[in-house]
Amino acid sequence: MIKIAPSILAANFSKLADEVKEVEAAGAKLIHIDVMDGHFVPNITMGPIVVEALRPVTDLPLDVHLMIENPDQYIEDFAKAGANYITVHVEACRHLHRTIQLIRSHGVKPGVVLNPHTPIETIQHILEDIDMVLFMTVNPGFGGQKFIHSVVPKIEQLSTIIKEKGLNVEIEIDGGINAETIIPCAKAGATIFVAGSAIYGKEDRSKALQEIQLAGEQAIQ
Repeated sequence: MIKIAPSILAANFSKLADEVKEVEAAGAKLIHIDVMDGHFVPNITMGPIVVEALRPVTDLPLDVHLMIENPDQYIEDFAKAGANYITVHVEACRHLHRTIQLIRSHGVKPGVVLNPHTPIETIQHILEDIDMVLFMTVNPGFGGQKFIHSVVPKIEQLSTIIKEKGLNVEIEIDGGINAETIIPCAKAGATIFVAGSAIYGKEDRSKALQEIQLAGEQAIQ
């Protein structure tokens, strides 16, 4: 099943609740929330207060992507705010397995993020303990970047490993996703697709989301 997760980083923050409701009505399956601290990545975005504000607005899972140093100290805050998924970067965690356990202990589904050049070998030992692997198909830190095609073989490789081990781990893709770039990723085995400017940058958000969804579904038929 193809699931589209609109990224609110590209939304209009002066009417954020309406922006979320609009994509939910259009068929979004998750809401993606990019948290950046200005240290792990150069940009600064939002914190738990935004997650808390959105929790009563939508019934969709809130997919919180932590692009921050020392994520452990903030996990409880994001969990209490209403996060359903929390994903952390391999490079940001001193003890990755401990961080995953911490996320799970707060009743949240844990995920791990791989930057474009992070080897998948860095997470093979914890695949049994997570619900999601997020592949960055751009370098993290800013929206609106171009898709990095060299990540696609890694998606396919990890998808094969997950199937061989019989695991229930979803593969999510974040970066430069549109109705064209979703196709090779869906064929490679990914099921969740983050789209920011490809949805919120369009006048007709509903049409844009559904075009991306349809392209992904047709790719795996």
